[in-house]
Amino acid sequence: MSENIYSQRKMRNESLKKNDFLEFLKKEAVLIIALLLAVISCFIARPKLSYIDFKVLILLFNLMIVVEAFKELKILDSIAIGLLKKCSSYKAISTALVFITFLAAMVVTNDVALLTFVPLTIVIARKANIDVLKIVIFQTLGANLGSSFTPMGNPQNLFIYSYFKLNPLDFFIITGPVLLLSVLFLLFLISRDKKANLSIELEDVKVGNKNHICIFSALFLIILLSVFHLVDYKLTLIITIVTMLFLNKSLFSKVDFSLLLTFIGFFIFVGNISTLDSVKLFMENILGSGKSTFIASLLSSQVISNVPATMLLSGFTTHVKELLLGVNIGGMGTLIASLASVISYKIYSSEFEVDNNRYLKMFTYYNLVGLLIMTTIVYFIL
Repeated sequence: MSENIYSQRKMRNESLKKNDFLEFLKKEAVLIIALLLAVISCFIARPKLSYIDFKVLILLFNLMIVVEAFKELKILDSIAIGLLKKCSSYKAISTALVFITFLAAMVVTNDVALLTFVPLTIVIARKANIDVLKIVIFQTLGANLGSSFTPMGNPQNLFIYSYFKLNPLDFFIITGPVLLLSVLFLLFLISRDKKANLSIELEDVKVGNKNHICIFSALFLIILLSVFHLVDYKLTLIITIVTMLFLNKSLFSKVDFSLLLTFIGFFIFVGNISTLDSVKLFMENILGSGKSTFIASLLSSQVISNVPATMLLSGFTTHVKELLLGVNIGGMGTLIASLASVISYKIYSSEFEVDNNRYLKMFTYYNLVGLLIMTTIVYFIL
């Protein structure tokens, strides 16, 4: 009897471990692929420490730390609730939620914007008894499109900005037209929504320690200055670490180290294969012109996501403008084109599991429409 119980427990534990392992593989698929590629490429060429762009890693680390602080202090939540209290119709709420996500993504990244505002959207859906599937999809579009405007909006922008040593003006000249197209596209989508009146009672969000808000806001300004090359990024790292040690050590555990390791994996992989003449010649032929770089970055984003696509292509092209436009516009399309899109899908599907298929169909429809419109316009402008 006891042997049977022991055997059943052992099988149950093994099953749980297997499920945990499978969940880990699904969650960290990009990281695992990056590290595998790095290891395999080390048998082809000898890796060098110089392949790793520590400036990008440090800038990412600094941004992730301060954004986590803002999340804990509930600053964005408070702003959103204050804005939503002034909305009295479905269309007004839709506009507010989509554009606050759009604007927030420019500053705190598309991932954080969606992690903050999609759950808020679902809370509103429960209170008002409305279907917010389209709003969540538009928020996802808004986060990906809004984040494309600034260097710190998403990891691929920060990488391109630092790797190619762009100055702020050049960067914004490239991304400005995409911003304008994005606003027009989102307004068009929202304008087709219903105009039903709504009345929602929302509770105020209590923000964290006001002194901490002031300090972290000052730190965020310093980090932004380091992104724009006005303050040394190494000094900023020291200031960031010291601030965290004094105010909130727990924030270190919330940093997305898997993303940093993913970057390291791709740095090593791209650095190693770049030493092979055959690979270098092949890639340079594919990326020989601006338009081919644009199309290659856009298409590869659909398959492997835009952050890995950026890192794989950047070492073989000098067409910075086209690469930047391609990977950002390429964030639309498939669900994995931008990994931020997976975040909103998971949040929504965990609350409305029966709507999974409807979500995927509608998500794909609106993303493909946006991808087609923007690709066509940008391609003929290039």
